[in-house]
Amino acid sequence: MKDLNPKIDMNKTWHISRREFLRHAGLLITGTAIASSIPLSACRNNTEGTETATTFQTETLSTDVIYSPDTLKENRIPPGQREVQACPILHEGAIPQIDHSEWTFTISGLVENKNALTHSEFMALPTVKVFSDVHCVTGWTKLNNLWEGVSSREIADLAKVKSEAKFVIVKSDYRKYSANMTLEDFLKEDVLFAVKHDGLNLTDAHGAPARLVVPSLYFWKSVKWVTGIEFTDRDRPGFWEVFGYNNHGDPWKEERY
Repeated sequence: MKDLNPKIDMNKTWHISRREFLRHAGLLITGTAIASSIPLSACRNNTEGTETATTFQTETLSTDVIYSPDTLKENRIPPGQREVQACPILHEGAIPQIDHSEWTFTISGLVENKNALTHSEFMALPTVKVFSDVHCVTGWTKLNNLWEGVSSREIADLAKVKSEAKFVIVKSDYRKYSANMTLEDFLKEDVLFAVKHDGLNLTDAHGAPARLVVPSLYFWKSVKWVTGIEFTDRDRPGFWEVFGYNNHGDPWKEERY
């Protein structure tokens, strides 16, 4: 990127104005952006068709948005990926319809404050907005996604994570799904438990009431229908990792399987 400082640290999340961001990244988002969804099946089978378009205006972006580091790269498409405009909605089995009044978000493991937040309590937590790209392990990338929800750091602060915790296991009751990651990856500034995408509330198909979003990793790590999180001192492979997916999942290193 010719007009950026060559010493810029791409591992850091930058807060910049909307005008400066659009000038540096060369983005034009005056048209539409397609709402994206990555299922628990890690995009394996297309059984539900293709997502429909939703309007996403440039006015949505503002100085309170956290821009994921990858969105500041000159080349935003990782090796082996191709950009798509319409994300396939991919899923195995029936889409769960969760009663929000019965949903809880459980915090467990190596923390001082174990908790089970009701939907109302979770929604009362402070929220952030994150602008990021989505990279599916099967090879497609959807740029320009705006998420809104509760920061992973907010959850960690609430939990008061113990020093011996090094890993995080994110859980969903749906088919006992889980995904693992390092505490370092989990606590990146652009990680959040999203409740909105491109200004709209998540639908059941998109993981409502809340889904994790980890922009730096392939999106099978971004668990849908999240019901809890466990902080541990030992790594424990998640659902797809047990079946041979890479334990880390960095799209820029093509850590697929």
